[in-house]
Amino acid sequence: MRALLALCLCLLPCLAQAQGAATLVADRVFIEGEERLIAEGNVEVLYDGTRLTATRVIFDQPSDTLTIDGPIVIETPDGTILLADQGQIQPTLENGLLRGARLVLDRQLQLAATQIDRVEGRYSQLYKTSVTSCTVCGTRAPLWSIRAERIIHDEQERQLYLENAQFLIRGVPILWLPRARLPDPTLERTTGLLVPELRFSSELGTGIKLPYFITLGRSRDLTLTPYLAPGTRTLEFRYRQAFRSGDLTIEGAVTDDDILPEEGRGYLSVLGEFEIGPKTDLLFDITTVSDNAYLLDYGISRSDTVESRIELVRTERDLFASAALVNLEYLRDNQNNADEPNLIGDLFVEQRLFPAMGGELRAGLDGRLLYRASDDLGVEGRDLVRLGTSLSYRRDTVTAAGLRLTAEGALFADYFSVGQDNDVEQSALRLTPVVAATLRYPLSRTRPSGATELLEPVAQIVWSDSGNQDLANEESTRADLDEGNLFALDRFPGGDLREDGLRANLGVSWTRYNPRGWSSTLTLGRILRADDAPAFSDTSGLSGRQSDWLLAGQIRFSDALTLASRSLVEDSFDFGASETRIDFDGAFVDLSASHIWLAADPEIDRNNAVSEWAMEAAYRISPNWELSTDARYDIRADDPVEAGLGLVYRNECVEVDLSLSRRYTSSDTVDPTTDFDITVGLRGFSAGRSADGPVGRCRN
Repeated sequence: MRALLALCLCLLPCLAQAQGAATLVADRVFIEGEERLIAEGNVEVLYDGTRLTATRVIFDQPSDTLTIDGPIVIETPDGTILLADQGQIQPTLENGLLRGARLVLDRQLQLAATQIDRVEGRYSQLYKTSVTSCTVCGTRAPLWSIRAERIIHDEQERQLYLENAQFLIRGVPILWLPRARLPDPTLERTTGLLVPELRFSSELGTGIKLPYFITLGRSRDLTLTPYLAPGTRTLEFRYRQAFRSGDLTIEGAVTDDDILPEEGRGYLSVLGEFEIGPKTDLLFDITTVSDNAYLLDYGISRSDTVESRIELVRTERDLFASAALVNLEYLRDNQNNADEPNLIGDLFVEQRLFPAMGGELRAGLDGRLLYRASDDLGVEGRDLVRLGTSLSYRRDTVTAAGLRLTAEGALFADYFSVGQDNDVEQSALRLTPVVAATLRYPLSRTRPSGATELLEPVAQIVWSDSGNQDLANEESTRADLDEGNLFALDRFPGGDLREDGLRANLGVSWTRYNPRGWSSTLTLGRILRADDAPAFSDTSGLSGRQSDWLLAGQIRFSDALTLASRSLVEDSFDFGASETRIDFDGAFVDLSASHIWLAADPEIDRNNAVSEWAMEAAYRISPNWELSTDARYDIRADDPVEAGLGLVYRNECVEVDLSLSRRYTSSDTVDPTTDFDITVGLRGFSAGRSADGPVGRCRN
């Protein structure tokens, strides 16, 4: 029969005084002499959230110690587990000695020792210790382990201090460490070395990255990453700080390499987001780079433009306001920074109102400032200020027959001021009234199979008149017909051009939902105009009195497979543009592939047709192995653009990531390069990272 020590304490007041901090539960409890309490069978000792289980416990009152026979299991509130064969420990479980012991941290990192000394409830001192987070099968050596003469575990600081340690792979020593300090797996962040990365580059040679993380208090940290290779000496850095109102990140690199041996290279980026008032945020992302090729050479970014932005945003239920200042730096060889827009200012404010007569009223204010550094006259040096206001009204009505009628009206007023370009009006005010009516007639039916079909024809009539003034066009140089703007009042992306004339936007969509879990959608549409639309390019699908046919469709098979396509088709059945994409998310395979075709259009600086396919795929070979690949291929030029291959192995104790990438493009400042990276992470030591990989199994 199980008994509680509390019953014995009623009979032994002196013992109760010594043992009052702990509680004992056992199958059999008896007193030997006057100073020894013996508990046997399913013994449990509970103290301040810590639980000890054993087969036999002897409490000696004069020494105030527990002598314990194993197997012994001690579980602390933070998840630490101590296993031992036998030991002596205080009733408070804070001090003592365990023999043939094993310490398990966060249920993943195992430390086996001949002896563990517990001191002050904070320190565990382990002698002749073997450490691993791998599954241990009998006498077979684990995949990796660390053997140390002594290890001290500081539970308060959550650190492991190693003395005279060896790192072994399958029992073979490969590295000796006289002293080392490592975080235990329960620690979220601490100063120390992060996972190194081995990198091979055809331009820089074989090198290594050694990131070192430095904590600077609870809200700040700094990461320094030396990158050493035959062709480069680089120091990367990242500083982060959290404030009550936001976050700040500063990162960059300083480089001395053989690509530009006589020039200092590097980049700097400052990123922040702060709440400066109720529903008001300040955002900034400022980046500068030493030369056009640096970001691509070091795999930081593939963008051909460096953008720096400061933005103020206010968001309410019926109000949105944004003011931004943007600086652009162009990295293409054929672009002169002085001839391109360098400084851009954007303003946008929109307020929604709901008048008593019904419907929705919107009032807006938008503006753009554009500055070029060039002093030339014409497009190369043009500076622009545009300020616009708008007022629009919309009301929806549904008839008894199910027809949905939408009436809309709007008035846009735009003021332009242009400098350094005499080919356009220097100062002008443009008023653009717009009226529109849209009729939708959604029809639905259910098939005998249970499938639901929805057919919705839509007809929209729009009239607007901007006066056909010869104004500067900076924002609306490119526009394309797609499902999102088929029924738009204005298809230009900016406010410097407004769509003119009387036009009818016609379309029909058909959707089918199958009870077996798949669905399909098909959209067909076209625009008919009273007059030509010369402001649109020939390949936009919007030019002429009749636009191209818009044909778009999507098929979704449950959540695994999706096929989507969109094309602009001329009356002659020639394609002006076409895009097709397939996505598959399976149990073992993930695949995304796309193809794009764009006809040549010198009006928008596309002198040659574009035909390109791209692909990304991942194959889970087993729970431990995953293979991935990606590629882009220029079909028109019959040349690859880039390709990559990756292989990842992970289990409960290690993660190895191999990646190979090749960039084929070249220019005056960028050469084709091949990069190979390898990173090896030991699970169980990464701060804040759990050993969530597949767990190894032992076989007889």
